[in-house]
Amino acid sequence: MADSPREAALKALFSALQGVPGPTVKRNEREDAKIPSGGLISLRDGDPGDPEVLLSPLQYAYTHRAELVVQVQASASASRDSALDTILRAIGAKLSADPTLGGVVDWATPGAPEIEDEAVEGAAGVKAAMVPVFLEYVSPTPLG
Repeated sequence: MADSPREAALKALFSALQGVPGPTVKRNEREDAKIPSGGLISLRDGDPGDPEVLLSPLQYAYTHRAELVVQVQASASASRDSALDTILRAIGAKLSADPTLGGVVDWATPGAPEIEDEAVEGAAGVKAAMVPVFLEYVSPTPLG
């Protein structure tokens, strides 16, 4: 049985993120205390929102808000800044190069990141960004 358009969109986004050089990419997994040296991208399924109903034939158009949590860890602030910026630019480049994620969605576009810099007692600091990614697709059912 084929995936729903919702699941196909999320899988396509996950696959695109795996092509970002450096960070480990996970989907819907619990946060680890340790961030890999290349950084970490965590894809959260997010919220499909309320669809726009299209008639004749009946279809449901979604603008699904998935969430990426991007984390890097380094002792020096400048290193954290640079590493996070590099990953965010790579995500942007991936989505710009193929905004339909191989034809799976009508359009995928990132939103502005929310960035936090956190001190960690006894360890290198962590810099993180929450990046919304909007996936536009059509489904034959309201279940996505």
